[in-house]
Amino acid sequence: MTRSPLEVKELSVAYQKKPVLRHISFEIPEGKLIGIVGPNGAGKSTLIKSTLGLIPKLSGDVQIYGKPYKQQRHLIGYVPQRESVDWDFPTNALDVVMMGTYGKLGWFRRPGKLEKKIAMECLDKVGMADFADRQISQLSGGQQQRVFLARALAQDAQLYFMDEPFVGVDAATEKAIIALLNDLKSEGKTVLVVHHDLATVPEYFDWVLMLNVELIGIGPTAEVFTAEMLQRTYGGKLTILKHNQTENTMILS
Repeated sequence: MTRSPLEVKELSVAYQKKPVLRHISFEIPEGKLIGIVGPNGAGKSTLIKSTLGLIPKLSGDVQIYGKPYKQQRHLIGYVPQRESVDWDFPTNALDVVMMGTYGKLGWFRRPGKLEKKIAMECLDKVGMADFADRQISQLSGGQQQRVFLARALAQDAQLYFMDEPFVGVDAATEKAIIALLNDLKSEGKTVLVVHHDLATVPEYFDWVLMLNVELIGIGPTAEVFTAEMLQRTYGGKLTILKHNQTENTMILS
């Protein structure tokens, strides 16, 4: 029996006694692109961070392929929000990507020629090979995001968490990112993405997780991403906007 890449049971998180996530339970299938959507303050980034043990849980259990996160860390790739990264740290793009190989090296081995080769291949996949020696502080927002995607690729994970990878990037970078996500899916990888642009949800994601402190719904996008579920998730006034010749439900605040 194949275990779910991610199973969350009764997860609750609070900041200064204020509930941010309340009794979240779900599991996801393997080999899907899954969008995490919800209004500001819904707990989307908190869901990722608590799942990865980056912030404490009040309660609940998280299983990665049937085992606790600490035992499965080597199976996970993570792309944080850009604003959470210290871009003034004195390092170049190649070194950032090589950090993605550390999990498989262990504590006592330093990256060598093989790891550098892997890092360069990953930079090439995201169109950043020519910027390998460039300091990360000298890169544009879209270029920085591509470097962090390359680092995640270098981890050679099975389950990826990406926190708002499309924010602050140009159209070309967004197109490159979604192509990369589809490549990962074609390799049987599972990818969870915090996403804000509701118009592109049906185009980009196989599944959607709709969140507003509590889990509103999760499942195939065609079944879950509906006007009724959006109303429950966001409230507010709904309108229909066209995107790429299809009609998608959107929110007007």
